[in-house]
Amino acid sequence: MKPAQPSFFVMIACVGGLAILSSTLSKTPVLPLFAQSLHATPAEIGWIVMASTIPGILISYPAGALSDYLGTRRLLLASLIVFATAPFLYLLVDTAVQLMAVRFYHGFATAIFGTVANAAIAERYAADRAARLSTYSSVTIVGRSIAPFLGGSLISLASFHAVYLACALSGVLALGVGLLLRDHTPQPKKKRELPHFWASLATVLRDRNIMLVSLTEAAQYLVFGAIEAFLALYAASLGLPAWEIGVILGVQLVSIVFAKPLMGKMSDRVGRRRVILPGLLIGAASVVLLPAASGFLALSVLSLVFGIGFATVTSSTSALVADLTRDGRYGSSMGVLRTVMDVGQSIGPVLTGWMVGSAGYASAFTLLAAILVGAAIMFGLLLRDVPDRL
Repeated sequence: MKPAQPSFFVMIACVGGLAILSSTLSKTPVLPLFAQSLHATPAEIGWIVMASTIPGILISYPAGALSDYLGTRRLLLASLIVFATAPFLYLLVDTAVQLMAVRFYHGFATAIFGTVANAAIAERYAADRAARLSTYSSVTIVGRSIAPFLGGSLISLASFHAVYLACALSGVLALGVGLLLRDHTPQPKKKRELPHFWASLATVLRDRNIMLVSLTEAAQYLVFGAIEAFLALYAASLGLPAWEIGVILGVQLVSIVFAKPLMGKMSDRVGRRRVILPGLLIGAASVVLLPAASGFLALSVLSLVFGIGFATVTSSTSALVADLTRDGRYGSSMGVLRTVMDVGQSIGPVLTGWMVGSAGYASAFTLLAAILVGAAIMFGLLLRDVPDRL
């Protein structure tokens, strides 16, 4: 008798955990500190951080839509090849421009993988969709949570290159496990003509509610991307060592690991809106207080609270988009969500870098908090026609 094969969910979660560990090791907290060591200005650091989100804008929708027709395995493996090869390129970087180019290439990995993996889970697990998506996300965030502690320690004990070697090891392991994945689509998906590809996009873009949820997630990720880049530099400006900076960013991600499944289950039970709105306001409160924090403990607490707010919002946005999706276009809908999200995440570091350079950290963090409050107001006022269950 053949041994039982791991379920699709277990396999995709394992791959996701390793891939996101590799991805996060390459940027948190190492990326802004490495860029600073290359004499990049705050504005240039913003562009370097943004570079990895541009591929998401370019290919998230095509990747999601193609997964609706071709299945998921080939697209997932393409992303895992990038995860496995990109870390080695950081070892060759000597200038800020080279670092930006490597970040651009690396961005194709998360752009494809994130969209296709979420679409596959949303399609297979309709009854407990938010809980599955949140659990999967939390498994990947386990990898994301380990990265700041490991990265900060490796910088303090060894070097930037040691971080990228660890990143490479995790990426290669993700590819190895990914090769065991199988397309679990019941029947091969029939290829459609190119006009259907654009018709799916047009159908999703015309759905006001899907676009509103996508914009809300974009606002949340705009702030998340900015905090991910500039909280490290703000802590460094206060004289904190790299390992403490790793802890500050790490507790944020650990809080996401624990909060996201709980918030996903609550979302399935009480409705998406009742979870998303408080999460936006919690995030705004924590960010606006950052300029008042001047030490390791205060920054760690605020970082943790921001993580809870972020988890509360993102535990429900993907599920709400899936709930609103018609005609089974889960890949297309998730691709649009991911694209709009990446637009927000790409704007965040650039906007914050400009604000830090021209007006300082206090003004930059206040602006980020205002963006979350504005998103909460927009979401609450404009999504009133959606049933309370959602």
